[in-house]
Amino acid sequence: MTLQQLRFICEIVRHQCNVSRAAEALGMSQPGLSRQVRDLEREIGIDVFVRASRRFLRLTEPGVEVHRIAARMLLDAAAIEHVGQDFSDVAEGTLTIATTHTQARYRLPPVIQRFARRFPDVGLRIRQGTPSEAAAMVVSGTADLCIATEPPEPTPSLVFLPCYRLPRVILTPVGHPLVRERKLTLAKLARYPLITYDFAFVSRSRILAAFAREGLAPSIVLNAIDADVIKTYVELGMGIAILPALAFDRRRDKALRALDAGGLFEPSLIQVGLRRGDYLRGFGYTFIELFAPALDRAAVEHAVARR
Repeated sequence: MTLQQLRFICEIVRHQCNVSRAAEALGMSQPGLSRQVRDLEREIGIDVFVRASRRFLRLTEPGVEVHRIAARMLLDAAAIEHVGQDFSDVAEGTLTIATTHTQARYRLPPVIQRFARRFPDVGLRIRQGTPSEAAAMVVSGTADLCIATEPPEPTPSLVFLPCYRLPRVILTPVGHPLVRERKLTLAKLARYPLITYDFAFVSRSRILAAFAREGLAPSIVLNAIDADVIKTYVELGMGIAILPALAFDRRRDKALRALDAGGLFEPSLIQVGLRRGDYLRGFGYTFIELFAPALDRAAVEHAVARR
């Protein structure tokens, strides 16, 4: 059994059991890939995939466990490579961060700027998605860490470290009736169409839960994953929005007004997510500390080391 054979298993699963596409991604022939999988199955004494007329359909029950262990072993192998890189090229390499649009657009730019000055030979890659998608990228090894709220579904292979609390504001067009209200309530907000984040964002469900506790059901006219898109439609007068406070820039968003929503909605907890037991390059710890100064290397290593 070789790591390469385990990589073949993971690549086939990544391509939804399409062996042709997996073989193309690996730069080998389809018969050659199928033969390698069959050799592995003979060696371990089980079928990893369910087949029909030579087509791979899905993982078998034991195949699910084989894939889980193979994925973990490949991540551990990559971690060993990182150890070598850390001691031979301390300030060279790549760091891939999975995050949401809001963090990438509003919170990360000054952090990335400071990091780039400190590590000019480290390539940064930003991958955007929902909190669940960002976490999944770290689990699969396509990202080194994620920055977002913790996803709603359990992710036992990751550890999440709190960074800061992000309050919300209510955005309205200039001259909107809510601007003149002395005290905002959920009932008053519910009178107006709501533009908010897509279903995939956990913050949205918390917002709707706050309305539901008051027996209210706001009319949602539009949802999106991009705060800038949401602000555009608020400017057009299509509705009001409830967004993280950092998404409002007084200098740029001159057609909008931001109203404090602290007493109506609980703030989001922004966290850094990492794989349990993983090895992070030294500059990765520096990036985390630049983003959240309370998370020094010792604190992160202690949390990640817990299995």
